[in-house]
Amino acid sequence: MKLNIDIACPSKPEWIAAVMDDFDAFLQDHADCERKASAMAMSFVAKYPNRTEIIPDLIDTAIEELEHFQQVYQLMQNRGIELSHSIGEDLYVKALIKKCHSGRTERFLDRLLIASVVETRGAERFRLVSEAQKEPELHRFYKILWASEAKHGHIFAKMALNYFSEEEVYSRLNWWIEQEAMIIDQLAIRPALH
Repeated sequence: MKLNIDIACPSKPEWIAAVMDDFDAFLQDHADCERKASAMAMSFVAKYPNRTEIIPDLIDTAIEELEHFQQVYQLMQNRGIELSHSIGEDLYVKALIKKCHSGRTERFLDRLLIASVVETRGAERFRLVSEAQKEPELHRFYKILWASEAKHGHIFAKMALNYFSEEEVYSRLNWWIEQEAMIIDQLAIRPALH
């Protein structure tokens, strides 16, 4: 059963063109995103240790994201690309987080739904990267990641349904999808996941 909602606005063709024009830079950003995704899942465990129903899924997600980082790092090593010295600010995620509610319970719901939306956008973009690849290994790699990101989009929506009604979750998730579309549309095009 599909639990998340599809994104409202597709990525622009200019985005995939920028990625393919500077794939090395994209790989560096992709590695950073996987590290941040793993840390984000574990931050939920640290902030909400009493939410025991979702801790196993959070740990599994954190491990999977870290494995993705390892795989991207291997690709980078094979191509002679180094990791960035520092992880840059993600203006996309920052803009989403700015729109969060401030109450503890409401913010918990918002953070789960933001994670669902970010993973769903990641799935859409990894699909585009996979389809644009001429190297069979990279085509296959990004196809696998596309499926994984889509699964994570479902998992975060499912986590929210442990604590909030369907009406509350999907009403807010629809709102987030609309906000995300506006944010992604306003971002500068660059060879980065977001």
